[in-house]
Amino acid sequence: MGVDELAPGDDALRDVAETFAKLGADLGSMGPDDTLDALARAAVERVPGARWASVTSYEHDRFSTVTATDEIARRADAIQYAVGSGPCIDAIVDDTLYRPRDLRHDERWPEFGRRVSQEVGMRSMLSYRLGHEIGDRVDGLNIYSDEVGAFDERSELVGLMLATHGALAVALTANQERVDNLQKALLSNREIGVAMGVLMSRHRITREQAFGLLRMASQNSNRKLHDVALQVADTGVLPPIAGDRPRRGLTDD
Repeated sequence: MGVDELAPGDDALRDVAETFAKLGADLGSMGPDDTLDALARAAVERVPGARWASVTSYEHDRFSTVTATDEIARRADAIQYAVGSGPCIDAIVDDTLYRPRDLRHDERWPEFGRRVSQEVGMRSMLSYRLGHEIGDRVDGLNIYSDEVGAFDERSELVGLMLATHGALAVALTANQERVDNLQKALLSNREIGVAMGVLMSRHRITREQAFGLLRMASQNSNRKLHDVALQVADTGVLPPIAGDRPRRGLTDD
């Protein structure tokens, strides 16, 4: 079946859309890796011919599997990483998709095809680069089968839809995490600034001295700097520093 023959109301595509509509409703409680795990499971459930799926991550010049629906998919991924060649690696590097029909006889990846067919029984694949980046990290979706020619154009299209929606979902959750972390950092910096102001005013010391006191109190009490600053801001009192003796300018007026 060609792409043009797929009707807008096609049941398989409707199922995929419904899958990601549900996934989208759950994104608030998911991180990027949780979303990728849901993507791999959805690929096995929705892509015709799929038996296993995994997601490969490329970061700091290294490939690794961040999630897989079964150990056999992890083993297949590991063979690609070991030989440095395969549909998944090339899909990420070339920013494209690959659909090898019979890995035993595909001249593009002869060593991978020989090993993956002999060692884990894989015969065909679908591999996509996901169109998102998390920092320096790029991900790819791998869909496996133990049958020759398991994936047709319909499978490729459904997989592409999953990969596209998955990439958007991961980008959304990653951006939300960055926003949350930035808000926490801004709040923490504000509270540290307030605590420094309290110490500077009360003890007539410099900004550098005030920050040094907060840092020493944090290390001495084995508490986060933010928590010490919050205590100072709320009480006006610096937690005791071990071995510290009263010094000029640090006693109460």
